[in-house]
This record gives sequence, C-alpha cells and structure tokens, in this order.
Amino acid sequence: MVRDEEWLVTAIDPSADGWLVHCQGLSELVRDTTASFYEALDTIVELDPSKAKVIADDSPGYRKARLWLEATLRKTPIPLNDPRLSVSTQMLADPLQYQHKAVRQALDPANLRPRILIADAVGLGKTLEIGMILAELVRRGRGDRILIVTPRHVLEQMQHEMWSRFALPFVRLDSAGIQRVRQQLPATRNPFTFFKRAIISVDTLKNEKYRAHLKRQHWDAVVIDESHNATNTETLVNELVTILAKNTDALILASATPHNGRPESFAQLIGMLEPTAVAADGKTIRENEAKRLIIRRHRHSPEVAAEVGADWAERKEPINRLVPASPAENAVAEELSTVWLHPTHGTSPYSGANNRLFPWTLAKAFLSSPTALLETVRERIKRLDANTPDDAREITALTSLEHLAATAEASESGKYSALVDYLKSVKVGGSSTERAVVFAERVPTLRWLKASLPKSLGLKPENVAILHGGLTDVEQQEIIDSFKQASSPIRVLVTGDVASEGVNLHSQCHELIHFDIPWSLIRIEQRNGRIDRYGQKVPPQITTLLLTPTDSKFSGDLKVLTRLLEREHEAHTALGDVASLMGKYSVKAEEDAIRDVLSGQKTLEEQVQQVDDVAGLDSIEGFLASLMRTQGARPEDAGIEPVEVVPEARLYPDDVTFLREALEEAYITPGAKESANGVEWREYPKDSIVQFIPPKDLKQRLSYLPQSYLTDRKVTELFKLATTKAKGKALLAEALRGDDHTTWPEAHFLGPLHPVLDWVSDRALSTLARNQVFAVRADVEHPTVILVGTLTNRRGHVVATAYFKAEFPNPANPEFCLVQTLESVGDAISQTGMHGTPINKGPVAGAIGLEELIAPAVRHAEATLEGVFEAATQATHDRIEAWTQRSEDWKDDASLFTQRSVVRQLTSEVTAEQRVAEAMEPTRQLVRPLVVLVPFDTPTASPTQSAFTATEGI
Repeated sequence: MVRDEEWLVTAIDPSADGWLVHCQGLSELVRDTTASFYEALDTIVELDPSKAKVIADDSPGYRKARLWLEATLRKTPIPLNDPRLSVSTQMLADPLQYQHKAVRQALDPANLRPRILIADAVGLGKTLEIGMILAELVRRGRGDRILIVTPRHVLEQMQHEMWSRFALPFVRLDSAGIQRVRQQLPATRNPFTFFKRAIISVDTLKNEKYRAHLKRQHWDAVVIDESHNATNTETLVNELVTILAKNTDALILASATPHNGRPESFAQLIGMLEPTAVAADGKTIRENEAKRLIIRRHRHSPEVAAEVGADWAERKEPINRLVPASPAENAVAEELSTVWLHPTHGTSPYSGANNRLFPWTLAKAFLSSPTALLETVRERIKRLDANTPDDAREITALTSLEHLAATAEASESGKYSALVDYLKSVKVGGSSTERAVVFAERVPTLRWLKASLPKSLGLKPENVAILHGGLTDVEQQEIIDSFKQASSPIRVLVTGDVASEGVNLHSQCHELIHFDIPWSLIRIEQRNGRIDRYGQKVPPQITTLLLTPTDSKFSGDLKVLTRLLEREHEAHTALGDVASLMGKYSVKAEEDAIRDVLSGQKTLEEQVQQVDDVAGLDSIEGFLASLMRTQGARPEDAGIEPVEVVPEARLYPDDVTFLREALEEAYITPGAKESANGVEWREYPKDSIVQFIPPKDLKQRLSYLPQSYLTDRKVTELFKLATTKAKGKALLAEALRGDDHTTWPEAHFLGPLHPVLDWVSDRALSTLARNQVFAVRADVEHPTVILVGTLTNRRGHVVATAYFKAEFPNPANPEFCLVQTLESVGDAISQTGMHGTPINKGPVAGAIGLEELIAPAVRHAEATLEGVFEAATQATHDRIEAWTQRSEDWKDDASLFTQRSVVRQLTSEVTAEQRVAEAMEPTRQLVRPLVVLVPFDTPTASPTQSAFTATEGI
C-alpha cells in the first residue's frame, strides 16, 4: 500500500536515496499504470511473510492458485550467477552452439558483471547473440532498462530482430520516433526516463541535449553495435560510449573489426568492460584477463563451419572481370596519368597544400565513373580563384580534364556495358525475380546507375533503388526493409557504403557487384558480408568490374587493387578477418596506405601482410588471431563443455495453456465480445494460431511495441499469436519474404518473455491481496506448506533460490515442523500436484486455522536456509575476493608508473568497480510461502465460510 493505493512490486533498484521501488497499479484508480517510489520520499513497509493470510481457493481445478503460483515462478528471477541458459534457447533463433557459447561467456560468473566484446567476424549473427544475452538478462531480473545504440541505417533491422525473435520491444528513437516523443513529453523531460527500453542511433546521441540526459541515467544493459566507431579516443562517439559504460551494469560491445590499431584505443575499449584488464600504462592489455571479455570466431572456424551447414552456403570463387576502357575512357586515363598522377613535367597542376593527395582523389572518382569525376572536377573549380597564377594553372588543367570526362560520360562506358551484360547473364530483368546489389562509392555514380539501368535492363524506375548517406534514416530503413521482401519491386539496389555495415541484404539476394573497388580491405569485407552471411541458402557470388585502360602506368596501378581483392578472399577463408592484414583498422588509414602503394612510395608487400604472418605477431593483431584460433576450435579440441540449459519447470504444459486459463479466469466468457465480458478469444489448433482482441489495459502495454508493427499488423484491434516455434519460424520466414508487403509476421510467436504473458501474470498475481497464499488439496498426509527462499545481494539481485516443504504431522502443535529441501522448482511443483488437472470439490474448510502453520514454516525454513545458501554465499564471496585481489594487484602495479594523470584516471575507474564488487555480496535471505497443501479428505467449507474466505482481504 502506497499513497492509499494497492501496488504490485515489479522491481527494485538501489539509489542515492535508498531503494527505488517500481510498481504496477492494482487498485481501481491506478490499475495498469506504473509508478516508482523512493524510499526517502514514501514510507515503504516490508511485509512479513510469516504473517501471511491463508485463502481457500474456490475456483474450478484450483485455477486461481495454479495461475498465481505459475505467475510467481515466472516472476522469480533465475539466480544471478547461474551460467546455464534458459529463455534464449526458446526463441526464434536457430539453436547454434557457437552462439550459445557467446551468451554463456557473457554470463560467466568469473566476470564481475555481464560485459563482453562480441568480435565475431562478419555474418556470424552478432545481432542474434545480442538478443540472446539480453533475453537471459531479462530472465535474471537484470534487463528492465536497456539502451541499444546502432548506426542509424540498422535501427529498424535491430528493432525487428529484437521483437520478432526475442519478444523484446524497443522504442525506436529515429527522426520519426523523436518527433513522437516531443508530442508526448515536455521539452524538458528526459526521454530516457519515459522509455525503459530504447534503440537510438549514435548520430542522434551526438546532440548535446541527449548527452546531458545520458549522464543522469543508469541502465541495466547497454548495447553498442559497430563499437569500432568508438575506438578513436578523440571523437564524440568515444565520449558517449564512455559515459554509457560507466552508467550501466551489463555492457555489450559488438564489432567485427574491434580496434583501430592504436594500443591505447583498444585498451580503452577493453577497459570499458573491465578496467583491471588493462595495465596501468593505459596501453597494455592483460591478456589473461581480456580473454574472458572477448569472443571471436569466423565463418571457417571448425565449430562454426560444422554447424552452419546449408544455412550458410559457401561463397563462390570471386569473379574479377577485366573491362577494356572505351576510347573516351582511355583518353581520361591517359590525361590523369601524364598530367596528375605521374606528371611528365615533375609536379601535378594541383595548387593546394598536399600535392600527392588530390590527383588520386581524381583517379578514384574516375574509377567510379566519368560522372563522378565530372562532379569532383567541377566542385574543385568552384573553389579556385582564376586571378591567382597557381589557381589559374590548375583551372586550365581541370578544364581539359572536364572536357574529356564529359566526352566519356556521353559515350558508351565499357564498365557500364559490362555491368548490364552481367546482370542480364544472371537473369536480372523485367520478367525475373532475381536481384543484385551494386556497390559504388560516389553518389553521382549511384544516381547515374539509378537513371540508366531501368532502360538497359527493361525495368521500371521503381525496380532500381538507390541508397546513400544523403537520405534520411527513415528513407534508408524503408529501402532496406523493402529489399528484404519477396514482394518488393526492387530488382537492383545501387548503394553506397552506407549499407556496408550491419545491413542484412541476403534474404532475397545472392549477387553482389563491386562497380568500383574500395581502397580498403575492411570496406571490401564489409560489402561482401551483406550477402555472404548466416542464413544465405544460395552460394553468394561476388563480382568486381575492373577497368583496364591502355595507359601502362594506370593499368599497373589497377593491378594493386586486383591483388587487394585476392588478399581479401584469402583472409576470408583463413582468418575471417581482413583488417589484421594491413594493421590499420580504419577504412581511411587503409585508403591512405594503398594510396602510398599506388604513388610508388611503398610496395603492396610492405603495406599488406601475408595471411600466415598475422597470427605470429606480438601485438593486438596476434592476440585477436590467437583468440580466433582457440575460441573457434571444436569443443572436443578446445575442452569446452556443451552449453547447459536451465530445466525450468512449469505448472502448464505450454505458454498458450497458461494464457488460455488466465483469460478464462479474468473473463466470464473469453470467447464473447468485450461488451459481454470477453475478448473474442479464438483458437486454431491445426494452424497453431490463437487470436483475441486486446482489452484496454493490454493496449496500453502494447503501445511500446514497434510502431511499424502496430501499424502493419493492427494488433491493438486483433492480436494473433503463433503457439509453436515451428509455426513462429515459418511465419517469420514468410514475412521476411514480404509477400504481403511487410516483414512483420502475421502472428507473433508466444515466447516465454512475451508481453502478453507478462500482462496475464500480473493479472494472476492481483487475484490475491497483500501477503496472502492459497490453500488447496493435494496428495499429502498432513498439512504442508511449500516455500521459496531467495538470497539477494545489496543491489537487489537474486544470487540463489531454494524450495522447501514444511510438513505438520500434528497441526495442533505447529512447532512440530518437518522441513525438507526440495531439489528444484520442478520438485516443488510436483509436490503441489497442480501441474496436472486437479479437481476442486470446494474450498477447504478451516483456512483461517491454517494461518497458524505459516510462521513456524517460515521460521524453520529460514533455519534450514542458512546451510542451503552457505555454498552459494561462499562461491559469490570467493569470486568477489578474486576480483578484489586482481584490483589490488593492479593498484600495486600502478604505483610503479609516473604518468600520474593516466594512473589517477584508471585508479578511479578501478575503485568504482570495487564499489560495484562490494555491492555484489549476498546480504539478505527471504523465505516466502507459496501455497498451503491439505489432504484430499479435508472437508469443504460451508457456503458462509466460502464466501468469507473468497473475499477476505480484497
């Protein structure tokens, strides 16, 4: 009772002002609203379980008691340090052991908190691993407030995966989402206090207003997708991630290229996960500590290759097609070579400060298309002053180049013709469903291809889509979403490198063409990974079009780029990671290095290592390569035990039975219309589908589901649910084909974390008033109380649970109590006899008298609990002591360094982690009665007693 209203406590958090208690309203005025109360502001009185009231259940089949007990068990978190998996294995994700191992590593009790860098190579399913980890955190009571930060073009994709596969709804704060927030909240309101689970782009977070909001928020979990963008310590993104890392319990970083080659940047990234994993110099990784925090495998790691099978078709041998330049293109190439790249008169006409850089900018634009070169030339001319001699000389040279480029643009392009021929050869055309992704770096090239390809291929304008960074986040998401659907009109997606990171384009496509070649191995790998990834059923074909001018020097330059493509393919097979070959770990740095090769300052061998040489390096590259070898090994080779699963027991055979009975209890006739106290519940067992009309209180909860899902599927009008994983997978696969123009499934899978189940669980819990338990008949000789004991730490997290049976052979002497520790929750359920179809012949007589058994049952169970939890307490204490010792060793090492500013900063972070460690110590034991069991022959209460017991306390 708070402020004269009844509330159901859903979670508690420690705060500077004592406990912060999160509640769901139960009484009429606050029903189905949520609120949080600070201990310092409101009087919060803890209930005494030993004074619980006993209520005789008069419902058919003890339905009320069964529902209440089921809901209680669902709401009881799995212990914090249990490394076994639970709900993540019951979702719509293929049961891949290598992904499960990533989840287990994140939950490893050896880590102080769930913190991990998922550095798996492109295509292994990092998003699914993220979803699994978050699902497990939610089941452990550690995932109430979650923030996901991604590049803006993958916002929708991440949101879609989290909801469709894991039933985790996130409010998407893209430009449209931000606008909705502004309509709902005052301008001064912190949106992160309003939305418990949000997904937002890193670009949005750069806004100063949101940075200020972030500093005042604490999260249960934060996900940073494509976290390599945060490795540059001088960037705003790095500042944002640093803020978030300090303000969250669980931290998940994800990147296939997790560092930029600078030891201090990579060290800072690892230090965000755990500061003691970095030496006090701020640069050196303590490898034994860091191994617990990083997981890294690739496509051809034995354990991965053995599992993915036909669900990830092997890439075909790449096609590097040499395309003779047209006469007009040869003229441009010769001009570029003799005047700009390898000037016969000593220096190029460029009048700027860096005479080496701009000529290659021109060359790169030309290799994309004459159209791109024209725009680059014209933009440069606009910035020059014809009255300055040096500028005038450059303008003359640029004007000559402009004329040649314009002629080339107007004439037939050899590379364009090759593209059209290739697309026709793979059946991309008006009468075919085949598709292709065409990558090019320059936006003018994309626009030219978008305008030209429809006519050349016999397509309509809507059959060719264009994607680039100049589009809004909503426009980008709409195009990507459409391309995934079978019903999409798009046959050719021409895209810039905005789609090279994180975007899945493989569901309907297995052809990818590089219209130009990135001067970066990382970028090549990222592009290829859009169709070469898990779930690709058709062998992906990577094709590159290589322009070959007659100018010998220019053609020689292009051979360098050809060898880049070859090295990428070698690394893809052997390492699953191309970034280590050059050791630059940024696209720009790799481009600069290749420019040095093209200009003759370095050789390719100097800039790009051989695949076999990488693993032996005494560096970050070597460390990550060694992780790739050991973590990617088969279980029998690496000594890794198979992933264990928590055997969660339930009173109901499946979730839909629980949902059905909850609705039958809440509504007189669930199948009737809402006006007749129903929700129009319908079941289609042969189709594994159920449906109903959500009532008002559920609609409020559903408002936090993805907006596009609510719009496309109109679930607030009619909610359809798939009741089996097989049906859920089939409908999701069907939706991803987009046959009805949406990627949201027709019926959402009723998984264990579904909001509908949470809703009916809260309704079931509200059938009893404060501190009450049901009395039911069961197969027992004497009155028996089933109890649950929990051990929690100072942060309110459950460290261990235990179940007990307290028997009373002589109810007249309640102090004679026999307590037995039950082996599991399943054993506790079995003791109740309510997991089947019990028959209730009427409410038990003498329910009030049974209350005398509660206090001794609780007291005797508490005495037993000391020994039961001793091992869990000691194990937790040992882990904290081990971490504390590591932190003390770290501080001893830090005292040897003289770089005081670095040491002070790191010491502060380690000290903060020590406070976290102290809060992990188990501090409180609590025993609660769950149900009172009486023998089958216990008499039925009289009508007067029945009426009394059914209404008492309500």
